[in-house]
Amino acid sequence: MQITINGKKIEAKSGQTIIEVARENDIFIPSLCYHKDLVPTGNCGVCVVKIEGIGPLKRACVTPVEDGMSILTDSVELRKIRKDLLSLILLSHDVKCPTCDQNGKCELQELVNYMDIPESKYEPIFERAPVDDLSPSIVKDTNKCIHCGRCIAVCNDVQKVHALCLEGRGFESKVTTAFGESLADSPCVNCGQCTVYCPVGALKEKSQIEEVQNALFDPKKIVVVQEAPAVRSALGEEFGMNPNEVTVGKMYAALRRLGFDKVFDTNFAADLTIMEEGSELIKRVKEGGTLPMITSCSPGWVKFVETYFPEFLSNVSSCKSPQQMFGAMVKTYFAKQENLDPKDIVSVSIMPCTAKKFESQRPEMNSSGYRDVDHVLTVREFIRMIKGAKIDFNNLPEEKADQLMGQYTGAGTIFGATGGVMEAAIRTAYALLSGKELENLDVAPVRGMSGIKEASLDVPLKDSSDVLTVNVAVAHGLGNAKKLLEDVRDGKKSYHFIEIMACPGGCVGGGGQPYGSDLADRARRGESLYKDDKNCEFRTSHTNPMIKKIYAEFLGEPLSHMSHKYLHTDYKERDHLTGKQN
Repeated sequence: MQITINGKKIEAKSGQTIIEVARENDIFIPSLCYHKDLVPTGNCGVCVVKIEGIGPLKRACVTPVEDGMSILTDSVELRKIRKDLLSLILLSHDVKCPTCDQNGKCELQELVNYMDIPESKYEPIFERAPVDDLSPSIVKDTNKCIHCGRCIAVCNDVQKVHALCLEGRGFESKVTTAFGESLADSPCVNCGQCTVYCPVGALKEKSQIEEVQNALFDPKKIVVVQEAPAVRSALGEEFGMNPNEVTVGKMYAALRRLGFDKVFDTNFAADLTIMEEGSELIKRVKEGGTLPMITSCSPGWVKFVETYFPEFLSNVSSCKSPQQMFGAMVKTYFAKQENLDPKDIVSVSIMPCTAKKFESQRPEMNSSGYRDVDHVLTVREFIRMIKGAKIDFNNLPEEKADQLMGQYTGAGTIFGATGGVMEAAIRTAYALLSGKELENLDVAPVRGMSGIKEASLDVPLKDSSDVLTVNVAVAHGLGNAKKLLEDVRDGKKSYHFIEIMACPGGCVGGGGQPYGSDLADRARRGESLYKDDKNCEFRTSHTNPMIKKIYAEFLGEPLSHMSHKYLHTDYKERDHLTGKQN
């Protein structure tokens, strides 16, 4: 169909809304509640437009286009209405921009500047509410909330967690949990997607910057840092670098300038995870263990299955996540190699994920006798530390990680993208089962942004003429995970191995990644990890020289007594109303 926007003839498709067509054609319509990844609600009203022949103004985010429609997106009348709406929003918003984590990335701040809103002559019309900071991962400040509904949409419609809801009407309304409890006492799985989609900083990660800085300034402490695969795929965005490139060397350099004593890499532990997880899968297949085996490296997913699908807990791999495996090895293997007392080691991780903060505090994550991981920083916190230290990130030299636990393979780096864990596991499991390397290491069927992906792989068994057909599936986003698990539970689907990541896109779309991203950004970040994989000297976890070294010197072999002690755990059912372990 053909429509007209601001006098310009434009082609449009049936089912599109006015704002979708406008943005496709680089026509700006101000909005606050709208996000291209979410079902529009029309809550804020800032996107109102004038349609020729129709009296009332229409909200562009929820109004579908019609053939022949003539639309005006900007005028004196529309600007006055938008200014009035924004002024009302500001009256009910706690304006503390200089101390807000989202300062400079706030969509309300950007619109207010764009619309040239004057300082209001009226007093704010909200009563200050207490800030909910009891969750180990997420802080909820209702004083900043503008009732856009994005957090509720992503929590309920995309993630299917239903931890958030809107209570009350008009200026009395507020975003809260179902029973008004803290996020810590709700079914919240700490995935942090609400923080990614919140336009104003009303939801944010619980910062541990001060704790990390205190450790860095303590001369008695050895501060060791690891960085997840997905960190390098998004870090450069914030500094204007090529978004299609990873920033591994500069990332290491920045961490050294911040004062970290040892700079290692979570990708090393991802390779370690594959050795354990791949071996566990083979053991289950050969010995008749519980199938399908399901990955356990996404802490948001693990809490989700504990809360909503406890009947699948025996299916979940006993492997700790790479973060926690790394932390356990820092306090044991690294301490032994460096002749250090574990109590003097501070283990820090840089993660794309807010749920990693929750995971690090799980009571079972202390197999070394100490906390596996002491402090977790999101990518956003890492960026704030770099900027706070006035580090010229763009002009940093390319440096390498420290050895021992810094070398990684391409299989480790693709952990950050949806399907990456599955692909890495297939590469190694195939080699362990068949005795030879997979001919093509690029396992295309498990790549991409489809919500649920399936694949079958024929594996010739070594010392046998038999061929094992392995059926696998990948889901990202908890709504897709829910659908997949229901199909398995109802007997509609049968697999040997399933990868589930809590966040859409996998870790590249984690709740701790930079503000302002969408699904397209997540797909691009994933592609940058696959590109890095191609450039790695080793592309399979079992060929990593440092992985061979840690087994030879400390762990023995995958699934050994030592590896079970430090690298494996189990999970427990949780109450579906409070999220607490039963």
